[in-house]
Amino acid sequence: MNLTVNRFVTALGFASAALFPTLALAQAKAVEPDYTLSYNLGLTSDYRYRGLSQTGRDPALQGGVDFAHKDGFYLGAWGSTISWIKDTAPGLIKGPVEIDLYGGYKGTAGELSYDVGLLQYWYTGNSMAKLSTANANTLEAYGALTMGVFTAKYSHSLSNLFGTANSKNSSYLDLSATFELSKGLTLTPHVGQQRIKGLGRYTDWSLTVAKDLDGLVLSAAVVGTDWKSRFGAPLTLPGSGGADLARNALVVGIKKNF
Repeated sequence: MNLTVNRFVTALGFASAALFPTLALAQAKAVEPDYTLSYNLGLTSDYRYRGLSQTGRDPALQGGVDFAHKDGFYLGAWGSTISWIKDTAPGLIKGPVEIDLYGGYKGTAGELSYDVGLLQYWYTGNSMAKLSTANANTLEAYGALTMGVFTAKYSHSLSNLFGTANSKNSSYLDLSATFELSKGLTLTPHVGQQRIKGLGRYTDWSLTVAKDLDGLVLSAAVVGTDWKSRFGAPLTLPGSGGADLARNALVVGIKKNF
């Protein structure tokens, strides 16, 4: 190799050495931004929460926005159409929309991941107090632990629970797992128990299959509760046409993540 070629190779080596750290740093910054902002919009055949239909077993339109900081702090808002408030006393009270406002912190401790926060269920313009019961709006504190595919979560009401008088300090404990069957295809079994202070408790369960198609999520879930055996009667409301709001059902949904 002559002197000219040697000088060219040496110069190229220095240039590469100087360039690669710069590229690596730029890529690292691109992978971990300071925060992320995401959105979702969806439609479900029946809005079930803790096993109970919130929409008289009718469809619901839903959507939300989430802010997550790289240090673990997050904030979010999610909303859905509902009918259970007006169905409690048709023509007397109203409250057609649920908006959930939440914030918390996620972190890790060894092999465990944890999540703690507060969740405010806000039923805009609801007039539940006209029935001389508690306001429908509810505040809960929650904490969750995840190891591998398994998650355990505990929620504790800091106010009366969903319009039930004298129900402060009610609680909900649920266990779930998420199994990836193939790329974008997941199976999620879930079981939970709701304790309503002064009223009793019931268990709900679900088995959900979901497919993520580049941000478009299709889902189908079998959902059920033991409400009828626990309380001796189906869960019905005057405005829901006699429908059992706690019966077993198949719920399908579609959601787009942005």
